[in-house]
Amino acid sequence: MRTTRHPTAPAPDSDRWVPLALAVSPQGAFYLDSFNHSTSDTASDASSGRLPSSVADRITAAFSRSLAQGLIHLGTAELSTDLPASLALGRELAKLFFTRLCAVPDLEAQRDHLAVPAPLEELEALAASAPPMLGGEYLSVGALAGAWSRIEAEVKGEIAAFSGPLQGYLQGKSAVWNVVGRVCFHLAENRGDERKPFAFMATYATRLSKEARVQHAPLGRAIEELAGVGDGRRLLALLEPVQRAAEKSAFLKQLVDSSEIFHPLAWTAKEAYAFLQDTAELEASGVVVRVPAAWRTGRPPRPLVKVTLGRREPGGVGADAVLDFDVKLALEDEEISRAEWERLLSATEPLVRLGGRWVEVDPDKLREVLERWKAAERAAAREGVSFFEGMRLLAGVAAGEGGETGDALDTPGWAKVEAGAWLEGVLSDLKRPEGSREADPGVDLKGTLRPYQRDGVAWLWLLSRLGLGACLADDMGLGKTIQVLSLFLLLKKKRAPGPHLLVVPASLLGNWRAEMERFAPSLRMLMAHPSEMSPAELSSLPTSRLDEADVVLTTYKTVLRMPWITERAWGVVVLDEAQAIKNPGAKQTRSVKALRSTARVALTGTPVENRLGDLWSIFDFLCPGLLGSAEAFRRFSKQIGGDPRRGYAPLRNLLRPYILRRLKSDKRVITDLPDKTEVYAYCPLTKTQAALYAQAVQELAARLADPRLEEMQRRGLVLAYLMRLKQVCNHPSQWLGDGVYRPGDSGKHARLRELCEPISARQEKVLVFTQFREMIGPVSSWLEGIFGRPGLALHGETAVKKRASLVAEFQREDGPPFFVLSLRAGGTGLNLTAASHVIHFDRWWNPAVEGQATDRAYRIGQKKNVLVHKLVCRGTIEEKIDGLIEAKRGLSEALLAGGGEAWLTEMKSDELLRLVSLDLRSALDNE
Repeated sequence: MRTTRHPTAPAPDSDRWVPLALAVSPQGAFYLDSFNHSTSDTASDASSGRLPSSVADRITAAFSRSLAQGLIHLGTAELSTDLPASLALGRELAKLFFTRLCAVPDLEAQRDHLAVPAPLEELEALAASAPPMLGGEYLSVGALAGAWSRIEAEVKGEIAAFSGPLQGYLQGKSAVWNVVGRVCFHLAENRGDERKPFAFMATYATRLSKEARVQHAPLGRAIEELAGVGDGRRLLALLEPVQRAAEKSAFLKQLVDSSEIFHPLAWTAKEAYAFLQDTAELEASGVVVRVPAAWRTGRPPRPLVKVTLGRREPGGVGADAVLDFDVKLALEDEEISRAEWERLLSATEPLVRLGGRWVEVDPDKLREVLERWKAAERAAAREGVSFFEGMRLLAGVAAGEGGETGDALDTPGWAKVEAGAWLEGVLSDLKRPEGSREADPGVDLKGTLRPYQRDGVAWLWLLSRLGLGACLADDMGLGKTIQVLSLFLLLKKKRAPGPHLLVVPASLLGNWRAEMERFAPSLRMLMAHPSEMSPAELSSLPTSRLDEADVVLTTYKTVLRMPWITERAWGVVVLDEAQAIKNPGAKQTRSVKALRSTARVALTGTPVENRLGDLWSIFDFLCPGLLGSAEAFRRFSKQIGGDPRRGYAPLRNLLRPYILRRLKSDKRVITDLPDKTEVYAYCPLTKTQAALYAQAVQELAARLADPRLEEMQRRGLVLAYLMRLKQVCNHPSQWLGDGVYRPGDSGKHARLRELCEPISARQEKVLVFTQFREMIGPVSSWLEGIFGRPGLALHGETAVKKRASLVAEFQREDGPPFFVLSLRAGGTGLNLTAASHVIHFDRWWNPAVEGQATDRAYRIGQKKNVLVHKLVCRGTIEEKIDGLIEAKRGLSEALLAGGGEAWLTEMKSDELLRLVSLDLRSALDNE
């Protein structure tokens, strides 16, 4: 079992409420998580992931034995406990298993070769209704089936060790679980009698061997046979489920008390309906219930109010589109006439025969539902139905007053909303984002899109063309950047009105500019940022200059500070690292949401669907109004979280068209990926870093100009200052030696957080390499704050005997999430394939040495794709030498081998000073 606990989380015996949740690992395995990840923002302790310590102790103890024991405990001992939504999901899985177990025919005879197959359709529905939870993106039918298999194996072992009857085993688990007995209640049509059109008979199974088919005899015969031979024990065992059912059903109790249960009966429609009302209690008691086979759901069909949206293409686009709205009356998808409907409304019996079929009728309910939907149809005729209103109705998330998310038209079971021809076509295209010739950026893209990336571009193009919001939430390393650049090229190719706006964190400006120059050089890019222009120039950019650009690249802080950005109308607005607007109350978030555009795109590698607050804020930008106000969304989330029938399925259905998420673990994606992807993570300098860096360059220039400097002294001097510049780029405290290491003093810390927060959210592991022993402690401390739990560290002073245990600990699935290593001590000889990310915190400037370190994760035994992040400070020696190394890739690596930076000492002084000089505009952290 895997458990985690935040260092500051209270122990169960020291606090009344304890955080506890069920989570899913990247391998699709469930585990109990005791770290409060705050994946829910609902109000009550139970629904927000906290439990009384006594309950938490019981659950933790069960999961400590095994995952199966924990799930079994939820489905037996905690049936009436108010659980957090994630744990309630585990309980539903266990309940489903025990329901199927109890339904196994003649369970007692099957105990030695028991099999309870996983019901895949029901598991699929359970996965669709799952709540937001840690690792929710890894939850699938396969993950649920795997947990089912573990429960099955555990139960089989318990049954094998149980000496008594299995009814006793089940009752020991919970009084609600009962073996399905041999008694069966049959309800059938009695076509020859119009007054009593139904027939009832109670039977019992007489042959239950594996070889023979089960045969049934009237229950009355059992009384004669068993009572006649004085076998009262067998008779009581046979009738025990009937007795349990009679305690729950007043209707059945009358039949038992009058002994009518032992005789065939003719029933009126009213009596048959009363019997149908209690079938759930009968089956839970162990009685088998059979109804006419034509009743596909186990009950007679109901007439429905059938609502069709979007039969024709609307005049507007996106959120402004107005859908046509049509209300009809239907029975099992067949339209019924007004006369038939009137007959149903005037019915005096709950079951009515219509067109040769029995129909369940509630005239008052039908009349109410029809009136409500007709009122909605009249309102639609006056005001129209917006695209988002229609999407809410289709998802089963009805709109209340003022367009808020509510339940004003929530009439499940008596109404059905479906998409018309045009809308169904749009939704079908969104569900299957397959690349097309229309969405091909052509030769202007200087790169090759992989199949899943072509699908992503086609999806982005469709949503942008429709004026709808799109959240591209692919895993890190799957190429969100090239997909967006392809979209920009398409927009230019199709002459879509622009310019388009790309908003990114300041630390990613360099990445985007470099990728645009590499993959889409034909795009006219304007960087609206203080690193490129003076404040006065930035605050008054002329419209003519903006109109000449295809894409304007800027930062979140610049959007906040420059009013003209929110005042201008843009084509498509793209947000990178969109979790930057997850706080709806922040000024930055409000300024971004004020942007005017024809379509909006959000990019994130963090699974926003697992955090309800983040989800609402991002979609309030993408599709304003789709989820209503923040307060209405909180109420709605709490409402669906307490509905075991549908769970979170309506919310998932509502958002599914606007989220495209591909995982590296998906074999349909991973087979098309390279084994190792290397990307640059550009970092700004803080003002303190920039000042120290500039001071060091000035001192180096002055000392190099000293004519008394000898060659050996010069080499030592250059190496010393190169080391000093590296240290300043890492953190001012590394050079100053003050031991403070405040996170805000280093641009690399900010970039490390941006990289590792999504890695933590996806529960992946990372190796961080540094060549400096003194940086291992600070980096480890920063990472512990990001991941919420300690990691590991290895350096030259680590005992050789301890290294093997550190590796083994990291390699465990539930082992620490990060490992910080010195490049010399950890760069060779270690097998660390549990990591799927490698971060080079500082650079050795020798590709061979860095490659050896990367190969600690990327080696034989690695089953995941490895993403390598190289931190580079913009405008500094790190960026310039990296460019120089890239230009020399074709030369022999012997040129760079040896002492890392030693080859730089051979440069002429003027060349060296140009190399180390600071490009202040590029380097500063001036968002």
